[in-house]
Amino acid sequence: MIKTITMLAALVAMSTIALAKPAPTPKPTYSTPTISCFSSTPSSITVQVQAGATGAPAGFSIQWMKTTDLQALGGVWPADGFCKASFSGVPSCSNYNLAPNSTITIQIGDNVFDACGASSENCAQIPLDCATQYSFRAFAHATSVANRSAFSATTTCRTEPCLAHCGGGCTYTQGFWSTHGPIPVGNNENVWPVTSLDLGSVTYTDLQLLSIFNTPASGNGLLTLTHQLIAAKLNIANGADSTDIAQTISDADALIGSLVVPPFGGGFLAPGATSTLVQALADYNEGVTGPGHCQ
Repeated sequence: MIKTITMLAALVAMSTIALAKPAPTPKPTYSTPTISCFSSTPSSITVQVQAGATGAPAGFSIQWMKTTDLQALGGVWPADGFCKASFSGVPSCSNYNLAPNSTITIQIGDNVFDACGASSENCAQIPLDCATQYSFRAFAHATSVANRSAFSATTTCRTEPCLAHCGGGCTYTQGFWSTHGPIPVGNNENVWPVTSLDLGSVTYTDLQLLSIFNTPASGNGLLTLTHQLIAAKLNIANGADSTDIAQTISDADALIGSLVVPPFGGGFLAPGATSTLVQALADYNEGVTGPGHCQ
């Protein structure tokens, strides 16, 4: 009996000690990043994201919508229904994992899928409307040691004025061509001027090209390059002047060579090896160079 009482007393004492343990220290919260306008084209806006004092070691997310739509909601962001993209580094390319107070520029338009870990939950490959104001906000991602940051203040940026080009003498973005191809999206029609194209030394049918368009880059510079290369070649086949981009296209094909592009093969190029060509092709497709973007 005495032994039983002693054991019960010990258990009560242990329970008391357990209950007396201090509560775990709550995780800190990452400091809020800032977002600002950097540059724009008629179909895209480049914003600059700056991490706060604690950085954004797991990357960040950006959300955007037309300012007129946000104003119609009284300036209050809805729970859903806006465009959003996540930017988190991948092993081969971690430039979205920001150090304290560091900055990075992000182009928002039809190319939120890129070679360094970016992904979009909606609005993927949709160019922005010309001469239109958009609202942006951002937050730093959570990690195992800290909570996600608060949203940044809303920043408004405007795309460049619409260009007076139409028909085949101008260029369209990869987002346009990917939704106006052999399997049109929504109420669009198939307006591709060809049924096959060469990427490097390999020929692909229009349906294969569309599958390549719809394959996220996920750290593969080959896919980022071919997305813009397909668009540039479709623009030229549609009648756009190629003077400013012919050498870039030749260089891109030479770099690709006999690599077979996913999802039809395992071809791979490091993002650093393709970034210069990708930017030149994107500038052509978006009207920064060449004959101008179609509106």
